[in-house]
Amino acid sequence: MHSTLLPLLAFAPLVLAAILLVGLNWPAKRAMPVVFVVTAIIALTAWEMTFNRVLASTLQGLILTGSILWIIFGAILLLNTLKHSGAITAIRGGFSNISPDRRVQVIIVAWLFGCFIEGASGFGTPAAVAAPLLVALGFPALGAVMVGMMIQSTPVSFGAVGTPIVVGVTGGLDRAGITETLIANGSDWDTFYRLITSEVAITHAIIGVLMPLFMVMMLTRFFGKNRSWKEGLAVAPFALFAGLAFVIPYAAAGVFLGPEFPSMIGALVGLMIVVPAAKAGFLLPKTQWDFAEAKDWPVEWMGNIEIKLDTLTAKAPMSMMLAWIPYLLLAALLVLSRMHDGVKEFFTQNLVLGWSNILGETGVSGSIQFLYLPGGIMVLVVLATFLLHRMKFGELKAAIGESSKTLIGAGFVLLFTIPMVRILINSGVNMADLPSMPRAMAELVAGSVGDVYPFFAATVGGLGAFIAGSNTVSNLMMAQFQFDTAQLIGVSSAMLIAAQAVGAAAGNMIAIHNIVAASATVGLLGREGQTIRMTIIPTIYYLVMAGFITLFAIHVIGVTDPLMQ
Repeated sequence: MHSTLLPLLAFAPLVLAAILLVGLNWPAKRAMPVVFVVTAIIALTAWEMTFNRVLASTLQGLILTGSILWIIFGAILLLNTLKHSGAITAIRGGFSNISPDRRVQVIIVAWLFGCFIEGASGFGTPAAVAAPLLVALGFPALGAVMVGMMIQSTPVSFGAVGTPIVVGVTGGLDRAGITETLIANGSDWDTFYRLITSEVAITHAIIGVLMPLFMVMMLTRFFGKNRSWKEGLAVAPFALFAGLAFVIPYAAAGVFLGPEFPSMIGALVGLMIVVPAAKAGFLLPKTQWDFAEAKDWPVEWMGNIEIKLDTLTAKAPMSMMLAWIPYLLLAALLVLSRMHDGVKEFFTQNLVLGWSNILGETGVSGSIQFLYLPGGIMVLVVLATFLLHRMKFGELKAAIGESSKTLIGAGFVLLFTIPMVRILINSGVNMADLPSMPRAMAELVAGSVGDVYPFFAATVGGLGAFIAGSNTVSNLMMAQFQFDTAQLIGVSSAMLIAAQAVGAAAGNMIAIHNIVAASATVGLLGREGQTIRMTIIPTIYYLVMAGFITLFAIHVIGVTDPLMQ
């Protein structure tokens, strides 16, 4: 088959998904089954994958779907439990006390608290935690999902205690071959790895400093009474202050401590600085900003999960500390289960459902770690909350019932989305002796642009995350390709791999199944196209900025790495 036709065919599932979701505004539950069938047909015919491998990839996708549904269930269940225990009423009051201004609330709840949750657990959890929390604070569901998706940018490369770098970059490179070259050049793998981590942290910090301002401006433009960018811009001094309070400790942690902690440290330091500053009115505008009254909101803004806070105040008022304990416990357990070897071993070895070499296909495996996944940890926190908040059994039962109902809607869409992704990723093993579909796409992009490729390196990473819904998977798929391209055009491999990781983080803002997961937690399924049309704006900003920074670093500063000696 013609060499250009193949990459174009590889692009077909993505283009089709974009046309159906964004162009025709189809709901994901209608679009994704069609995209899945088209992907399977291309894999079986053009790529000559065996039927067995396509089926094994689909089953692997279903196992992954189970993992993601488990996380969604845990997040919704925790919210519903806190709703029934009266904690949400107290938390809402607490954020209103910091500042009733919605622009300030979005910076503290979404940006800082969301970045902490991303650093601790990753894999789409911050949107699943922050979006329902924003709805509980009185934000429209669609606005909460949009903001929840925007969290999934700067902190993502170091999300889940550094998984996209620790697993994605390391697993995506030919480490043995690279190490050999590094040693021959008088260097070693650790130096190269630390260089990549530092470059990822610094690039993100430069771009990410504007993200809180971007969030606020998007909120006032799409969800304000006056649909105005300017009302968001009015809070620019405070938003930039909050951006700096996060990115400075974040970058320092990346350069000096490695990939595990930047997002968590940045968020914790940021919260400690920004919350007291907001309470003191530091850098805040004189006029406060709020949404129009809820009765005037368009129907498409509303989710079908109601959090009627007024009906919950019948319970005895709860202290702020007691209300926040479940979230603090969640953060502590997440960190402990990722950092403490003994605890990690217990969580990863128990309650695991796994299938290696599915249907005898090598390299196609899947498992659900019920305890280790954030979903399991959230369920443990729910049980602790039941005791701590002295809930009645009926209240917990109601929370479980509500959460299960929401899950069924999300489940159907994901049943098609993730298997489609696994077919793309596993298409490297085929009878036609072709590279995998994502690799074919990337080669077409790189081959078309030649020397200015460094500008597009981040976009290739973003494309990978858009397909896979994961920074980690994008890095696994594309890191070696970025490395080879750098060697081919004679530029720093570390810098292109860093651009890949940054772009892959930005791609999460438009990753379909991340949007589905976030939408599910606030009962907003079927409007994914609308969300993508908004989140594409910050995604383009992120990828263009990352492109310019990469070009500047390579051609103006002349960054090198130990492989260029």
